[in-house]
Amino acid sequence: MSKIKSFEELKQIREQVLTRMDIREKGDHIEKLVEVRVAMATCGIAAGARNVMNAFINEIADQGLDNVVVTQTGCMGYCYAEPTVEVRIPGKEPIVFGEVDEKKVQAIIEKYIKKGELLDGIIPVTHKGIED
Repeated sequence: MSKIKSFEELKQIREQVLTRMDIREKGDHIEKLVEVRVAMATCGIAAGARNVMNAFINEIADQGLDNVVVTQTGCMGYCYAEPTVEVRIPGKEPIVFGEVDEKKVQAIIEKYIKKGELLDGIIPVTHKGIED
């Protein structure tokens, strides 16, 4: 890490960190926000989920998307398709994307989150619960 050379540079770093923290800590009225849940169990982390989560946080912050929150979850049961990401858009059924990388993060944000368009990589629901 390079040295901070001025007070202005320190303030800029502080603002960047606060913005990225806000993306993960939006607690009030989360049901009204788009929620991106990154599976961070051991298999997900081994497959690159940490990089995927950071890519979502950075891209959402860079684009100023204040209606999106990024959280992490445990195993979703799709170990064969890690890293996996569940996207919950208010009023729609949650969708799980598999084999997500930094490039796919861009597509998920641009096509699904912003425009509501489906894209390749969706893991289909293979079963229904008793009450369904």
